[in-house]
Amino acid sequence: MNASFVHRKITTKMLRVLVLCYAALAFSTTVESATDSQRKGSDRVFNENPRVVIETTEGNIEIELLPKFAPKHVNNFLDLVEKEFYSGLIFHRVIPNFMIQTGGYEVGVKYRTHDDNMVPNESFNGLKNKRFSVAAARTDDPDSADTQFYINVVDNPFLDAQPSKPGYTVFGRVIDGFDAVERIELTDTRLRMGMAGVPEQPIVISAVKWVNPQ
Repeated sequence: MNASFVHRKITTKMLRVLVLCYAALAFSTTVESATDSQRKGSDRVFNENPRVVIETTEGNIEIELLPKFAPKHVNNFLDLVEKEFYSGLIFHRVIPNFMIQTGGYEVGVKYRTHDDNMVPNESFNGLKNKRFSVAAARTDDPDSADTQFYINVVDNPFLDAQPSKPGYTVFGRVIDGFDAVERIELTDTRLRMGMAGVPEQPIVISAVKWVNPQ
């Protein structure tokens, strides 16, 4: 084995080590960046409860968020508000004497894709699914809440947490625009795309605005 071959072999190994080190550094930076991004939302400090206004084709609805009771859900919701995620979405599930739901579909009942951002369940916070409370929609998995939420139009205690069973996390309440909520609740609906309770005339969110950012 000559010296030139040995030199090339050592050089190749060193290059491989450098490439691996660079890849590890890049991965670490990406993870750190993602962590910092998540931390930015979770580290919000509120001097007062944040309020948002949902501007819809049926009028405005003002909501007070409750970070003391559901910090993860509030931060996730505000992250989406800041990204203008809700603009152009519809109330896609409207059931009188139950609730009105939004946060997932565009006009035509077209699902709006988004990054995975499932929020851990916070339904044991003492807040109840009472009339005009705002709660996170989810699947059977208690920790599957992401972008969709609903407004209770009556008291719905069966959605609350039980001693051994998580419920649906309440993270806010309507403080103005009750008439708009009622107009949405009483709109005519139909079955569409396999979904019940879809308004015949789309009820569209034009914007969701944070009115008292900290």
